[in-house]
Amino acid sequence: MFSLALRDDALLSLRPLEIWHAEEFAAHMDRAREHIRPWVGPAFVTDDLEGARGTLRRYAERQAADGARLYGIWLDGTLVGGVMFVDFNVALGSCEVGCWLEPAAEGLGLITEACHTLLDWAFTTRGMHRAEWHCRADNDRSAAVAVRLGMTLEGVRREFWPFGDTRHDKQIWAVLAPEWQAHRKLAGME
Repeated sequence: MFSLALRDDALLSLRPLEIWHAEEFAAHMDRAREHIRPWVGPAFVTDDLEGARGTLRRYAERQAADGARLYGIWLDGTLVGGVMFVDFNVALGSCEVGCWLEPAAEGLGLITEACHTLLDWAFTTRGMHRAEWHCRADNDRSAAVAVRLGMTLEGVRREFWPFGDTRHDKQIWAVLAPEWQAHRKLAGME
């Protein structure tokens, strides 16, 4: 297993979120559940330990097949959120990045930094050509992350995202490999 320090801060780390983290993930979901429920897929929001174990198992199986991956963000030793490859298709050279965060960890730039790490790995190590970001059109915080990642809004799927009794529009953002390289230079990552 690895643990990657985000920033120059040993108290902030990004590491794989694996099945053996089920109890910690379930406790985190207890803190985050109602906050993230409107913004993430319903299969991700678990209500108990078995649900947490099931989510982590699904991602482990997909990662074993060189597909989706799940990473946790730990702040001061506590799991506070994470980032993931919702989809990772080597044959197509395309992936989708997603995220979630509990309220206590918002506004610290954690998601942008963690997604930079994922995208850099996808483009520079794995040779991906395209990365997407999907979010509800009314999720301004999520759209702002896409902008900070150098992504372009490509379109809106009207009334695509059901939540409660309402259907919400879904934005599709993307960045291509050459755009990512230019973004890295502008961000001083090279």
